[in-house]
Amino acid sequence: MVRTPLTPEERRRGEHLGALLREARGPRSMVDVALAAGLSPETLRKIETGRAPTPAFFTIAALAQTLGLSLDALATTCAGAGASALSA
Repeated sequence: MVRTPLTPEERRRGEHLGALLREARGPRSMVDVALAAGLSPETLRKIETGRAPTPAFFTIAALAQTLGLSLDALATTCAGAGASALSA
């Protein structure tokens, strides 16, 4: 299966999502957060660095729950709203 190349907007959105998740993780280690969410640390690293700009919904849902983020707020923020929408 050949994957359609991502648009520049999709890449920017992925980078923004990664930055938001890094910020929400705070001082917690990437390994601790990844394992608590049921992910590999490498998967979380790829999401946070923008190398996996379109993670699966259930991956983001697990991370949001682990980090105490609202999925609605994450979606709104990544769609272009202000960063203040991150409160759960």
